[in-house]
Amino acid sequence: MHEKIVLVIDDEETMQDLIRRNLSKSSLPIKVYSALSGEEGIEKYQKLVKEGRRPHLVIMDLNLTQWGKGSLDGVETTKKLLEMDPDANIYGYTAWFATEWARELEKAGAKKVIERTVLPSQFRKMVEEILKGME
Repeated sequence: MHEKIVLVIDDEETMQDLIRRNLSKSSLPIKVYSALSGEEGIEKYQKLVKEGRRPHLVIMDLNLTQWGKGSLDGVETTKKLLEMDPDANIYGYTAWFATEWARELEKAGAKKVIERTVLPSQFRKMVEEILKGME
């Protein structure tokens, strides 16, 4: 099985580290790239595509502007990524799960919004199922 590329767009480095460590326990070969803002996420996605490493999955936070690292939230970043690549596989991962904002993320094109309170093992299993479903 080829290495699966996952791009995590989240403005909290701690959350990025938790996701990276969690996915490193996967039975699948997963390489995690990170971006701290929507703008950086778009740049990183474009760079990976140019290098022939198009992300299999983008894990998108909703509230990307709370630490002042960028001006795009998860909804706007999702729209821009899908304009560039209509087949981008984007899933929300947020504490804002049951809100109108989360519904806007799905309307923008995210496949699903995952509640950030799921257990790490459940999250890893969800990611593995998403990636296996792409083969």
